[in-house]
Amino acid sequence: MYLPRIFALLETGTAGSVESTTLDPDRSEARVRKQGLRVLAAAVGVAIVPVAIPAPAQAAPVPVYPGMEVHQGTNVCTLGFVEPGLRIAFTAGHCRGSGPVTDKDGNFIGGMAIYRDNTPDGSTVATNDLIADYEGIGLANDAMPNDVLPGGRVLVADPSMSVHPGLRVCHFGVSTGESCGTVEAVNNGWFTMAHGIVSQKGDSGGPVYVPTDDGRAVIVGLFNSTWGNFPAAVSWQAANQQLTEDVHTSASATLPLPAPVPAANAVPGTPG
Repeated sequence: MYLPRIFALLETGTAGSVESTTLDPDRSEARVRKQGLRVLAAAVGVAIVPVAIPAPAQAAPVPVYPGMEVHQGTNVCTLGFVEPGLRIAFTAGHCRGSGPVTDKDGNFIGGMAIYRDNTPDGSTVATNDLIADYEGIGLANDAMPNDVLPGGRVLVADPSMSVHPGLRVCHFGVSTGESCGTVEAVNNGWFTMAHGIVSQKGDSGGPVYVPTDDGRAVIVGLFNSTWGNFPAAVSWQAANQQLTEDVHTSASATLPLPAPVPAANAVPGTPG
């Protein structure tokens, strides 16, 4: 994972401004206020350039969009969010794998830059446990990113959108397509859904969103797994908060400390 030049963003404030069961081992997977997302996306965008995977020669640029099928090693998942201007994308952290990120035809689209995944297959999770499960992907130079879901809605982020029981949401996964229902319960950084939401293996990382009257969709989560009989997603707001923390941690861990400045009356080479 490459995290060069991120300190400049952190220093200027650009990168800083959320019963029990066993997780399904299959992992079946307004005015839009984008400032919060763009702040985080800018941090990741700098953190992941350059991607540490050489891009192979390809016949034509590859489209990259939310809801598309992505492969990492042997893992097949759904892309959850794309920020075209900053050339980054997101999916579930447990979708990560060895090698590059490709589309369903094996075309290179980018590489993993940062992730968090604290619930391995088979983990027992209580409703008060935090689920962290996101992956940031740096897109290849010849990728053609857009923010349009397969159904035609533009997927946007709005920090003012809050998740609550009864909220109507939809989910898109490469295995099941679009399904809609309501939020069943809101937990610690994640929520469950019911009344029409379905999932299968391959849907992990896909976007969970609220359709708007103007034909757009506001992202509220990334599909994670199932909790009992309920499909579950990590909160988009919580994932953003975790991303901020992880970017700061990575920067402080990888950047060298500045050289000490000698006192004004100290003799160079001697204790000050």
